[in-house]
Amino acid sequence: MPAHLLQEEISSSYTTTTTITAPPARLLQNGGGKLEKTPLYLEEDIRPEIRDDIYDPSYQDKEGPNPKLEYVWRNIILMSLLHLGALYGITWIPTCKMYTLLWAFFYYLISALGVTAGAHRLWSHRSYKARLPLRLFLIIANTMAFQNDVYEWARDHRAHHKFSETHADPHNSRRGFFFSHVGWLLVRKHPDVKEKGGLLNLSDLKAEKLLVFQRRYYKPAVLLMCFILPTLVPCYCWGETFPHSLLVATFLRYAVVLNATWLVNSAAHLYGYRPYDKTINPRENLLVSLGAVGEGFHNYHHSFPYDYSASEYRWHINFTTFFIDCMAAIGLAYDRKKVSKAAVLARIKRTGDESYKSG
Repeated sequence: MPAHLLQEEISSSYTTTTTITAPPARLLQNGGGKLEKTPLYLEEDIRPEIRDDIYDPSYQDKEGPNPKLEYVWRNIILMSLLHLGALYGITWIPTCKMYTLLWAFFYYLISALGVTAGAHRLWSHRSYKARLPLRLFLIIANTMAFQNDVYEWARDHRAHHKFSETHADPHNSRRGFFFSHVGWLLVRKHPDVKEKGGLLNLSDLKAEKLLVFQRRYYKPAVLLMCFILPTLVPCYCWGETFPHSLLVATFLRYAVVLNATWLVNSAAHLYGYRPYDKTINPRENLLVSLGAVGEGFHNYHHSFPYDYSASEYRWHINFTTFFIDCMAAIGLAYDRKKVSKAAVLARIKRTGDESYKSG
């Protein structure tokens, strides 16, 4: 069966997909008598249960000097040691057993899904729903990724969307590539991040028992799932040496997963096209999407954060969407929210940078 037909069959079978159709933009008269067009994404009642991941264009940074940077030396030292170990691990790849390389790739893929399909599209944006077995798999996979527990990840991500490119954005790309990539993890959060993040409605996350459990036992779980297990399995299952397991399957693999995710915050906010909305910084970056299993269609995602595919094109360089659709085919994922083609084209016509190519 041709791939596009298979995609349509899996995407439509066994479960429903909620199609979001944008209403016509309305012209409102302000106090000065001028007509203003209200953005569609502020008018749509898309997900009544969550609104705090929708961009607020009215929010502006406060005037005055920025607070002095406070370095978190523990994070600086640990990140430096990790990346030194990862770089050294590259030199051990030629002498690795093939099973170890496959194991490292498998671990990378599963842990990446824990971030993209789990912390991001399921828990941060509620762009689809998942039954207990899938939620359990995703919480384990997310723990393997070690990128903070889901509650903290989702809180920061909602603040990133709502207050994008301001001081209330945890990884504000206006502060440069390095800061938005990893620097934000090496310094104390800007006071605006704490202030605005504390005002977000996180009741859905607090009500999720799996997230509460993960948060309570996060440190020992991370130690086991991100470091001990990926190191010991190659040693005991196919006789890999300890240095190969530690340097390649653990340090190098973990560093690759981290940087693939960080590139969404840095490169995908600085380099690429803006076919859907030229008024915002996020870009379409295919290389980032390749490494981050589908998260590089960032101009689309920030234009339509409630779309479960985080892209107009579903499976195109988007393994995460393929995974969610497969889970839907066996009944573990449902209520996948998808923006209608008409709504996408209307947005392109209104705010796109004219780089869009249909088909």
